[in-house]
Amino acid sequence: MPKVVVVYHSGYGHTQRMAQSVASGADAQLVAIDAEGNLPEGGWDTLAEADAIIFGSPTYMGSMSWQFKKFADASSKVWFAQGWKDKVAAGFTNSAGMNGDKLSTLNAMFALAMQHSMIWVSQGLMPANTKSAKRDDVNYLVSYSGAIAQSPSDGGAKDMSAGDLETARLFGKRVAQVAGKFSR
Repeated sequence: MPKVVVVYHSGYGHTQRMAQSVASGADAQLVAIDAEGNLPEGGWDTLAEADAIIFGSPTYMGSMSWQFKKFADASSKVWFAQGWKDKVAAGFTNSAGMNGDKLSTLNAMFALAMQHSMIWVSQGLMPANTKSAKRDDVNYLVSYSGAIAQSPSDGGAKDMSAGDLETARLFGKRVAQVAGKFSR
């Protein structure tokens, strides 16, 4: 079984709930980036021991949160030693808008993973894009690059779409399966 770690920042609890769903599917350990953009004690060691790292951040103003960006910038020490080279990587994000420029956040995570010489895993789910599709269907928001979710700006984490959370769980499961192929 590969060791999968979900490292994420959540500002209001929505991305945390999504991270929990991803971790559930991947049987992964959660590592939360705090409000100051720092990892908890031992966080860098946990990431060093992982076979796969799944990045998570809310999308604020068309990109990742500053706290996640601080973590990404701090990873330059790991980059210099190529400490994450050939680890599996993936990413997820959440915003209030149906689009909300979530792809910009996923692209930033993808670039981070490529800088680290990691192997990116896509969503791997067919879209729910027919006339009969419902908001709580899996991959209703149709992302291929990573898992995405939409949360109403006037609702809490408990108001998240069941379909988005199931999409996140299935995404975590896929990342773990792919990581298992590389960690044999």
